[in-house]
Amino acid sequence: GLSMPVGFKNGTDGNLQIALDAVKAASHGHCFVGTTKQGIVAIVQSKGNKNCHVILRGGTRSGPNYDAAHVAETKEQLEKANLPSNIMIDCSHGNSNKDHNRQPIVAAEIATQIRNGEENIIGVMIESHIKAGKQSLTDMAKLQYGVSITDACIDLDMTEHVLSNLAGAKKVQMGRA
Repeated sequence: GLSMPVGFKNGTDGNLQIALDAVKAASHGHCFVGTTKQGIVAIVQSKGNKNCHVILRGGTRSGPNYDAAHVAETKEQLEKANLPSNIMIDCSHGNSNKDHNRQPIVAAEIATQIRNGEENIIGVMIESHIKAGKQSLTDMAKLQYGVSITDACIDLDMTEHVLSNLAGAKKVQMGRA
């Protein structure tokens, strides 16, 4: 068991039930093989993790799922399953149609929801690196410093702008702006 918040993404097709089932399963105790502090193999028993959340990542069938309607539907399904209505939103992947330039647009919509009082959004995921874009590992001699070799990312300046906008939205929501 992990004694920390853990998020479960909806399926790549957009299926939310997968994430709901994972949150429910993780909230219950489990027995598994592990090691003691002394390094001895033992059967470990967890109490379950009550700090799990759903991550909305969009999907190939459902399309993007970061808008207010999808957040409300997710909240409703979490409550119906007697689970905490904690929702994180992935600004990349299916929610940006894998276009890193769309991540700030997704984040701006999330900020609007937060500014308008949506309290179930507990965080965002952003693909960010020093420089924008991504590069292939096909020619090691042409690799550029600070450019991702996995998913395409927004650069640090855009990341700062996105995070500042989200922080400002949270301040408004909390009545401090």
